[in-house]
Amino acid sequence: MSAENRMKRKFDQLAAGKKKGLITYVMAGDPDLETTVRLAQTMEQAGADFIELGIPFSDPVADGAAIQKAAQRALERGVRMAQIIQAASQIRVRTQIPLILMTYYNPVVQYGREEFVRDAVGAGVDGLIVPDLPCEEAGPLLEVADSCGLALIPLVAPTTNERRLKKIGLCARGFVYCVSVTGVTGAREHISTDLGEFTARVRAQINLPLAIGFGIAGPRQAAQAAPFCDAVVVGSAIVNVVAEHGSLADFAVAKLIRDIKSALG
Repeated sequence: MSAENRMKRKFDQLAAGKKKGLITYVMAGDPDLETTVRLAQTMEQAGADFIELGIPFSDPVADGAAIQKAAQRALERGVRMAQIIQAASQIRVRTQIPLILMTYYNPVVQYGREEFVRDAVGAGVDGLIVPDLPCEEAGPLLEVADSCGLALIPLVAPTTNERRLKKIGLCARGFVYCVSVTGVTGAREHISTDLGEFTARVRAQINLPLAIGFGIAGPRQAAQAAPFCDAVVVGSAIVNVVAEHGSLADFAVAKLIRDIKSALG
């Protein structure tokens, strides 16, 4: 099954069942890649609908402290892009869950755009999020990604105006990642953004499913965001659990995901 079909089929299934999706994030290689592969299976079994693998980078400008520290731990263990793509292929052998890589642009350029897209798609990756790649500069990567069936997923913020939303819509694939707050990733007690107004503006310009992330710390924030989107993204909260429990994190991660999925209805 192609990358686009895996993601589209999952969103179609969720919509048909009037359910909200759950996208779960882990930093690849934290604490090690064997644990990452196993946690992907654990998360799916606990209720995750999509898996997002973070690529560790030395200057993660969009990430808060939890993910920055996880990236540093992975880098210190010597985890590199080629190994992460291999880990993705191991996950793909075990499941047909949609897989998304989240990376900054520098590692992609260093690896080689064409080689990166080819190898990611070959490993069974469905989508790609590059937080520091604006749509004005995305053309070369988008062209390669489109030719191989890899969905380049954009981020939009509460401060993104209608004109820019329309421009982003031209290069959006798969779904739109709606950043719930201005600032970096991180679990928050409360989301102060008017999510109804924000997502209504995005939907008026872009005809793709919407996922809300940045700040979903647990069931309460997930339930707050759910009425306004097609899926929620949980990252830092899971990364914090992995940081606490290391390679023994499966039980605690599964409980968190089950609780959040239950809150989504």
